[in-house]
Amino acid sequence: MLEVIYVVRHGYRSNWVVDPETGTYSSNIPSPTGIPSDPALASYGVRQAEQLATHLLHVDPPVDLIYSSPFYRCLQTLLPYTTALANAKGQDNVRVLAERGIGEFYGRARFDHPSPAPLSVLRTHFPHLSPAPASPSKDPDPIIVPSTKGETIPQLHDRLAYCLSHLIARADADPSGPKSLLICTHAASMICIGRALTGVMPEEEGEEDFKCFTCSFSKFVRRRMSSAADAGVQEAAKWNPERSEEVPDVGWRDGKGVGGGWECEVNGDCSFLENGEERGW
Repeated sequence: MLEVIYVVRHGYRSNWVVDPETGTYSSNIPSPTGIPSDPALASYGVRQAEQLATHLLHVDPPVDLIYSSPFYRCLQTLLPYTTALANAKGQDNVRVLAERGIGEFYGRARFDHPSPAPLSVLRTHFPHLSPAPASPSKDPDPIIVPSTKGETIPQLHDRLAYCLSHLIARADADPSGPKSLLICTHAASMICIGRALTGVMPEEEGEEDFKCFTCSFSKFVRRRMSSAADAGVQEAAKWNPERSEEVPDVGWRDGKGVGGGWECEVNGDCSFLENGEERGW
C-alpha cells in the first residue's frame, strides 16, 4: 500500500490580471499555452525548480508515482526533475499524470474561471506527461473538476479530500505496489492537502498551519490503519460533473484524514532553496 505522499508547490511564476467587471484575463508575458491565466515560471522560478529537482532526487523513499495540477507552471516545475529521472532511467520509465482535482483555487465569481490547456497541447511542451488515452480525441477523465464559477473555501477542502481519497485508493490497488506519491500543486491547494491528509481542520480557515512557499516540500507518512476499510473510498460519495459545485464529503475531518490518515513529517521545507522561504500564500 501507499506509505508516503510528497507535496510541492510550483515555483515563482509570471503574473496575470483579471478585469473584475468583464472576467477578462490578460498578461504582459504571453503564456506558452495561449491562456493568459496559465503563465510559465519566471526565470527565478526555473532556478527554484532546478534546486527542487536536486532535492527530490534524494528523497527516501524515492518517488514511485507523480501527479500534477495541469496548469503549465506546475508541470514546468517538475520538468528538471523528470528530465533527470529520464536521463537515469530512460524516457519510457518516467511519466507525470495530470489531474484537475489538485488544480488551482480561484474563489467565487459570476464569470467563468480559467481552465488549463488540454493534454494534447500540454504534451507538446512536456514529454513525460501521461500517455495518450485509448481514444486520441478524448483526454482521460479527471477525478473531479472545480466548478467554472469557483468554490468556497469549504468546497475547496472537500474537493482536495475527495481527489486525494481516489488517488490513494488508486495507488493502493496498483499491482506494481507503489510506496510513494509526489504531488505538484498550488498554494491554497497545498494547505488543504495537508489538512485533508491529517484530518486536522483549524477553527479559523486562515490559520497558518501548513506552509506553501514557492517550491516548498512537504512529506506525509501514513498512519497504521486498523482495517482495510479505513483506506477505501466511501462508495456513496460520487462526484457528478453535471453538478460540479456539489462536492462530496468523504469524512476526512475530526482527525480522520483520507485513506486512513497521515502524519506530517516535513512541513513546507525550503532549506534546499538558495533563498529559502519565499512567497508564502
